[in-house]
Amino acid sequence: MDLRQLGNSDLRLTPIGVGAWAIGGGGWAFGWGPQDDEASISAIHAALDHGINWIDTAAVYGLGHSEEIVGRAIAGRANKPYVFTKCERIWNDEGVIGKSLKRESIRREVDASLRRLQVDVIDLYQIHWPEPDEDIEEGWRAMEELRKEGKVRSIGVSNFSASQLRRVHAIAPVTSLQPPYSMLSREVEQEILPAAMQAGIGVLAYSPMQNGLLSGRMTRERVAAFPEDDFRRRKPHFQEPSLSRNLAVAERLKEIGARHGRLAGEVAIAWTLRHPAVTAAIVGMRSAAQVEGVIGALTFRLSDAETVEIEDFLEKGKA
Repeated sequence: MDLRQLGNSDLRLTPIGVGAWAIGGGGWAFGWGPQDDEASISAIHAALDHGINWIDTAAVYGLGHSEEIVGRAIAGRANKPYVFTKCERIWNDEGVIGKSLKRESIRREVDASLRRLQVDVIDLYQIHWPEPDEDIEEGWRAMEELRKEGKVRSIGVSNFSASQLRRVHAIAPVTSLQPPYSMLSREVEQEILPAAMQAGIGVLAYSPMQNGLLSGRMTRERVAAFPEDDFRRRKPHFQEPSLSRNLAVAERLKEIGARHGRLAGEVAIAWTLRHPAVTAAIVGMRSAAQVEGVIGALTFRLSDAETVEIEDFLEKGKA
């Protein structure tokens, strides 16, 4: 198995990891609709059985529920994976989500995450969003304190700009950056990925299949039937005229994948992994069946000719 070192850490990761956003379930601001907890646990077990060695979650996913499910799934496992989670998004008793990078808030959050995950140490602890911007230095100093105390092994950030990355890296080394990155969302290629490469910061790309759009299993009918609490109903990528173009991209990925016995989603993930700045990709998995549809991305890689073919198709789609 190809293992990749994450930034300045001793973490050696499989090229894809389990993304636990959707397994937080519905009923909160950025949920994916209802989710069966037993299906989530089965998905995690299937991924680990296939050799995937890390899981990425966040405290806010399902307002703590995703972390609880991850904790249940890995309890008692002989092949325990690395567990990554995030702080900064907080919520009150009514489920209203807020933002805090204050030192004491982060210290409360890490203890709550450790308890929900049922672990003694978090392998990678990340600031979820750089908000409020004026507090990112205070928040990063708190993260470094936690690392020195041994509550977390490594520290990273998510959704930071290149300038924000430089600000915190000057205080204490950043192990990793987690940006959104897919062939439909390429903004990070201009400044953010080069900045991470230059600083030796590992990159964990999230949403490589653009929230399922490039899985090859998305249809207009499925989009129209999304539950009311599925945040994707409100995303431009899932609305016309973008939806038709994006589904056409997925069809082309199906064609490329068929040449190798691979699925469209595995091609989309391989496209993300082709970038030299990207260490690994976070892949959402909500059931054991979904794991079977993406697990080939552990080893499948695009040829240079196929990368060019995809680029040409994307360019034509802009016209």
